[in-house]
Amino acid sequence: MEESLHDRYTRRLGTLAVEVGANVAAGQDVFVLAMDVQQAPIARAIAESAYRAGARYVTVLYWDQHAKRARLRHAPADSLNFVPDWYERLIADCVERRSAVIVVWGDPDPALLTDVDPARAGADHMPLTPSLFAAVGGGEVNWTFVPGPCEGIAQRLLGTPDLDQLWSLIAPIIRLDHDDPVQAWRDHLAQLALRAEQLAERGFDALHFAGPDTDLTVGLTSRARWMSGGITTSWGRATVANMPTEEVFTTPDARRTEGTVRATRPAQLLGGGLGEGLRLRFASGRAVEIDADTGADLLRASFASDASAARLGEVALVDGTSPVGRSGRVFGDVLFDENATCHIALGSAYPFTVPDLPDGDDAQEAIGFNRSAIHQDIMIGGPEVTVSGIEPGGARVPIIRDDVWQLS
Repeated sequence: MEESLHDRYTRRLGTLAVEVGANVAAGQDVFVLAMDVQQAPIARAIAESAYRAGARYVTVLYWDQHAKRARLRHAPADSLNFVPDWYERLIADCVERRSAVIVVWGDPDPALLTDVDPARAGADHMPLTPSLFAAVGGGEVNWTFVPGPCEGIAQRLLGTPDLDQLWSLIAPIIRLDHDDPVQAWRDHLAQLALRAEQLAERGFDALHFAGPDTDLTVGLTSRARWMSGGITTSWGRATVANMPTEEVFTTPDARRTEGTVRATRPAQLLGGGLGEGLRLRFASGRAVEIDADTGADLLRASFASDASAARLGEVALVDGTSPVGRSGRVFGDVLFDENATCHIALGSAYPFTVPDLPDGDDAQEAIGFNRSAIHQDIMIGGPEVTVSGIEPGGARVPIIRDDVWQLS
């Protein structure tokens, strides 16, 4: 029997996640977190590939948003920020053993939590907990996020549960349709690394975004590196943070964001559901006004989770060559949409972007490094948005114009 597209690309994705994404080493333990039980075929393909690569043991955990919805609707309010001890031990064990972590991402029903009180939804961070963010953000594990195509996502995006049709859309975006996807990814990562080098050489003091309802200045810090999705753990293991990845990014100075911005795509909100038509105003680094067509209350609830959630922890640049953007599709999924265009992230910064990051909250605050329990991406780029680099003397250098990369 001829192999279906679903079977072929599921197998290829398992290989890509292990060999390029997490770059699993012989003898490593691997933790696979699938965000829905429908993604079991992909989790199993990853486990198969990991064992073929010499993994010692693969743990697979399936999340269930329906169970989370029950918790958010009925559990005592003061219990919603509770994280089970077994989960914290699992993450701590991954760090201690230098395990690989692979998250199979995607929500078949992002509207599932729309009837939940936003304040309650914003209090529950499971399964993307602060400890998990700290493990990946600190470079303590080799990790990657990969998509999890399943019937629910096909139905949401295409109006049909046809998995072959869904894979036909997704495979070119994550380069699974190449004769050698692994080599295609290595070539792509080299191109992104070149862009990061171009930005580093310029030494910009700030970035400026200009477009409809957007006049935003994001201050940068010389302490942080420009990076691409190809990163290295604290112990030297190469990894790819997410697949797809089309961005070059850095940690901004969280104290120096000023102006207004309008999101150019819906944002997948951490509490569940989509934020559409998001509009924010920043002053002295903080989002002081938040408005949206939908999702404003949920975003405000996330910001209320800690004192630094309303400041920036990341700024990323993506131009019109992105295959996600070229697809013309709004996925309603941060893994794809953040790689369609430029974006900012409110909340926690990534420690691995700052060499010799000082210890302690006060020392990190002194260099503008943001710590938070959340990391909320918001897409702000596109053909109508220009991006300029501001040099220390105030001169402006075009970086992206008409969705085309300008630096060389």
